[in-house]
Amino acid sequence: MERRNFIKNTLLATGALAFSSAGENLFAGNAPVASPPFPAATRFKKSVMWGTVGLEGSVLDKCKAIKEAGYNGIEPNSHMDRNEVSAAMKSTGLIASSVCCSTHWENPLSHPDASVRRKGIDGMIVALEDAKAYGTDAVLLVPGVVNETVRYDECWNRSVESIRQLLPVAEKLNVKICIENVWNNFLLSPMEACNYVDQFNSDYVRFYFDCGNILVYGWPEQWIRILGKRIGRIHIKEFSKQEADKQGRWAGFNVKLTEGDVDWKSVMDEARKSYNGEWLTTEQDNSQTLADLKDLSKRFDKILAM
Repeated sequence: MERRNFIKNTLLATGALAFSSAGENLFAGNAPVASPPFPAATRFKKSVMWGTVGLEGSVLDKCKAIKEAGYNGIEPNSHMDRNEVSAAMKSTGLIASSVCCSTHWENPLSHPDASVRRKGIDGMIVALEDAKAYGTDAVLLVPGVVNETVRYDECWNRSVESIRQLLPVAEKLNVKICIENVWNNFLLSPMEACNYVDQFNSDYVRFYFDCGNILVYGWPEQWIRILGKRIGRIHIKEFSKQEADKQGRWAGFNVKLTEGDVDWKSVMDEARKSYNGEWLTTEQDNSQTLADLKDLSKRFDKILAM
């Protein structure tokens, strides 16, 4: 995947983070959401990230396989053929859980060149319009990248400025911009992630929390609890610290769901208390066949029942 290849080329930043002096007030009014009065196993809907489905065939063919495997929805990439995606979802009964912006790596909102940032903004506008067309209210956005040419503060300021330009579009379309935690050397603590979201003072900027990505420098259940109502979506993804130690960091993802180091029981306990959304979306890069999709779906069910 282009998305994954780009992340491979970035290094995880280290060092101390500067926290807000008002950090103790970050979580005021952020009491955990009460668990709904129905069984835990039916609390959430299951979705799969489109870019992780490696089956051959048309959009309709893939949607049929995804439906047969037991999923409720899909997370399409932006800039796909809207008519084809919409028709396939209608035919199979699948729902769009969210949309993943497909331009944020090629045209990051942190780029030094304003023209590149403009392309990133325009690409995100298409993603927001796609979400509206598919009937969902969330778009996954990687806000920027910190590297040898982009300082941390520059990434923060440029991405914030760009997202402020996107907010009127998000509000008009009633679609949320959901910031994902990835290996982009940015937003490396839950308190900082809270600060980043809160500065917009808008219901249209939320956080897209990824359980697997966080495991190299944190604990997903802690992030979920701290982010609380700020979470717009959650990615269900596995990571093995042992494999990462043996073969390199990226190899940590080369394990099946439930066979890594994510404490899924703690994650689900916290998600039921702190996350008020209905969608959980898996992002595992090993679904090459219908059998793979069905196996992943069964593993997903085990997590939902925890």
